[in-house]
Amino acid sequence: MPKLSVNINKVATIRNARGGNNPDVIKVALDCERFGAQGITVHPRPDERHIRYQDCIDLKPLLTTEFNIEGRPDERFMDLVLTVKPAQVTLVPDAPDAITSNAGWDTIRHRSYLKDIIAEFKANGIRTSIFVDPVIDMLDGAAETGTDRIELYTEAYATGYHQNKEEVIKPYLDAAKLAAELGLGVNAGHDLDLHNLKYLKDNMPELLEVSIGHALICDALYLGLENTIQQYLRQLR
Repeated sequence: MPKLSVNINKVATIRNARGGNNPDVIKVALDCERFGAQGITVHPRPDERHIRYQDCIDLKPLLTTEFNIEGRPDERFMDLVLTVKPAQVTLVPDAPDAITSNAGWDTIRHRSYLKDIIAEFKANGIRTSIFVDPVIDMLDGAAETGTDRIELYTEAYATGYHQNKEEVIKPYLDAAKLAAELGLGVNAGHDLDLHNLKYLKDNMPELLEVSIGHALICDALYLGLENTIQQYLRQLR
């Protein structure tokens, strides 16, 4: 069964909108674990508009499941990850002003850059994953960086799911199969929800982990957090 890692960025967005500590990001993360989530994901950005760097430091000693920190590996992000030492770091090629992640790495153009960064994280005992589009050349390039895993950027899958799910999933299945052949673990994330998650899971036996935030938190407004996490876990069984 693929693991469910809950991205709590949106919880921090609500907190930051009014200041103070309501909702309490730490408590929500611990509740997600208590309700069955097998991991917690955060994606701190340079302007700290949602998750703050201090949140990452505060979360680490309290979490009992896998902690995944996503982000662009600038100097401040590197220092944070090497200080916190999460179970996994996911490298994302976000521009500093990006609203959300919107593309995978060009692993050929940035191969040397990624290789050096990944080597440093792995030397510190941190599993590495890099965000990639389902493009064969990018998978070949990813393997050459030394990364442990790739995270397939699933926006295109989610966008086309209701029109032609059989067609839109094909490049993802090909990418996952090749990744496994290359010795890479396969994660997936972006715009996955209660409608499209089960189909991806049922057709991608290589899938190890999904990271879901926006849709899950939106569903929790109507269904409650515990019930929502249980429903996502059912999609993954």
